Amino acid sequence: MFIPKWLLVVLSIVLSLIVAWTYMLASGRNPLPFPDNGSRIFAGASPQAKEAIVSLLAKHDLKARFEFNSKDVLRTIMWDGTIINYSSAAVTEKLGSATSSIGLVADDPVVSAGQAAEYLRSRGFEARVVSDAEPELPIAFVVTNAMPGTALNFRKNVMHLPTPQPVGGR
Repeated sequence: MFIPKWLLVVLSIVLSLIVAWTYMLASGRNPLPFPDNGSRIFAGASPQAKEAIVSLLAKHDLKARFEFNSKDVLRTIMWDGTIINYSSAAVTEKLGSATSSIGLVADDPVVSAGQAAEYLRSRGFEARVVSDAEPELPIAFVVTNAMPGTALNFRKNVMHLPTPQPVGGR
């Protein structure tokens, strides 16, 4: 049976890409923007504290993948999707002193946040929606006494957010 050399080359490349992608998935380093399972966001007390935590995590093989900063929030996104951030006092005040968050993906963040707040209120908790914490991003927060110090945030899929900056050499 004759197999053209070009077909062998193409099949070898495809197989190599599949093996590399499988390895990255197995090691928690999905190079693709999907599936987007949301994020878990933890806060540093200052920009220097954020960097110290990011550096410490790298010593334990949880390395930074992207920097995604806005006017009022500095973010480092790790390879597993964990986010270490520092929020300005203005953002922290808007969020009722909540500094950490559970990020959830939603087609319409404001509507989903409103539904979540209503659900929590129906269960006897206080809950309010904050949609202007970072006006330049499609993110809506739910601040609730069901999770003191922590908010829920609803955001568009990562493919519909501005492009983050890759962290060099990691």
